[in-house]
Amino acid sequence: MRTPNHVKHGLLALSVCLLSASLFSCTFPWNAGSPPGSPPNSPPPYVSPHDFEQLVRDDSGRLYYYQDGMVRSRFGVDVSEHQGHIDWQAAADDGVEFALIRLGNRGATEGHLYLDAYFEANLEGAEQAGILTGVYFFSQAINEEEAREEAQFVLTHLDGRTLNYPVAFDHERVVPDGGRVNSLNGEQVSRCAAAFFEVLQAAGYTTMLYGNSNDLNRLGAATLDSHDLWFAEYGTTHPTLEHDLVIWQYTSHGSGEGIPTYTDLNIHFLPPDKQAATRVRPSFEK
Repeated sequence: MRTPNHVKHGLLALSVCLLSASLFSCTFPWNAGSPPGSPPNSPPPYVSPHDFEQLVRDDSGRLYYYQDGMVRSRFGVDVSEHQGHIDWQAAADDGVEFALIRLGNRGATEGHLYLDAYFEANLEGAEQAGILTGVYFFSQAINEEEAREEAQFVLTHLDGRTLNYPVAFDHERVVPDGGRVNSLNGEQVSRCAAAFFEVLQAAGYTTMLYGNSNDLNRLGAATLDSHDLWFAEYGTTHPTLEHDLVIWQYTSHGSGEGIPTYTDLNIHFLPPDKQAATRVRPSFEK
């Protein structure tokens, strides 16, 4: 019995459709294995290397991180001239293990460079008390030239000193209207950070990015994934940034012996093979 032509044509069309569907699903792997409703090529969900269930807060509000029953963190502060005169030996006796000290800043509107009035006293006092030290610079650079100028300013005032912790780049929008960096986009800030880091790293210093989620997320994953991060977030049980971080600044209203005002408190997450009690050099230090 001969198959009618219209049936032949229908069978042929069906075969072509089935073959096309098979080829498409085999040839284009972004279609395979995606959960229903997820966009093509969606990355896997972020998983932190830290188990934040192991964060312990003591009666004073200080945080410590445990692994296998041992402390895997350091407790630290960051300070500037706004804290006034600090008794660093009292701070060390009260448990401060590291301090990130503001070296200086650029003016938010006029753009001049300033040395922090207490930089020298803070750095020398912390070092003499046995506290591990790093520095940060509050940048308001609007281009790479200014960022390099800021980095050179940092080098001039470090004057060859050895640091235990990095030089951190702190670039933030400011509240007043007319702030010179307020209109910069993430790509422009990323270029400023790269220029700042290039100068410092050429001089042998390690570097770090500082910011809150708004500051950091505008820089993009490529920038964040290529630098150690010092993350500021308050009022949460654990950091929520979906990138690996080294230091978490978890409050701006901390207190302690030897520091006359409120100050920021920080926890440095140590690698698994390092314990706080050994006071070893940080993993990111050369």
